[in-house]
Amino acid sequence: MSRNRILIVDDEPAIREMVAVALELADFDVLEAENAQRGHEIIVDERPDLVLLDWMLPSVTGIELARRLKRDETTNEVPIIMLTAKSEEDNKIQGLDVGADDYITKPFSTRELISRIKAVLRRASSVAAEKAIEVEGLCLDPVSHRISADDQPVDMGPTEYRLLEFFMSHQERAYSRTQLLDQVWGANVYVEDRTIDVHIRRLRKALAPFDYDRFIQTVRGTGYRFSIKSAKAG
Repeated sequence: MSRNRILIVDDEPAIREMVAVALELADFDVLEAENAQRGHEIIVDERPDLVLLDWMLPSVTGIELARRLKRDETTNEVPIIMLTAKSEEDNKIQGLDVGADDYITKPFSTRELISRIKAVLRRASSVAAEKAIEVEGLCLDPVSHRISADDQPVDMGPTEYRLLEFFMSHQERAYSRTQLLDQVWGANVYVEDRTIDVHIRRLRKALAPFDYDRFIQTVRGTGYRFSIKSAKAG
């Protein structure tokens, strides 16, 4: 499977560099932002698996960004760990109250940071694995392993199920065939790229009677995406 992507939002380049090196050595992919505005753009566009968010940012503070993310249903499930020099209990409570999943005070050890990140990611994946995903009447329940469309059961194979689960969990973003293979089959499994096309056709066929095949869109020159918007690029 692909590596978790961590976004570091901190206005101090030295801290970003230190944390980025530690994360890369721990087998994470790293994104960086120097302020809240850029951080928000990356979160919306790239959907990182976790955000390391500095409290004291210029213009818009980390607390304000966290509050904004948790109010928006498209970003409210992105885990946040606050990084801050503010060590008072009231500050920690404030950070957790706005929706942060953890709170680490500076200075901190990179070993502790990595451990905390892994713990938050485990909790997040555990919650996500049990939560049903519903999009415009199309529902996937990972607990019962069932799919329904407008309350009618939808039959499909296990590979098509995993493909749909990934798509519904990562909406509005185009993925190449190679990326889909890594995500659905795993990076260590050898499968031809064009195998994806076969399973996409099967997935569309299963959803077609309910008119949900239109959500599985071809992106010319790239691959595929799951979108409820009109497939103008497909």
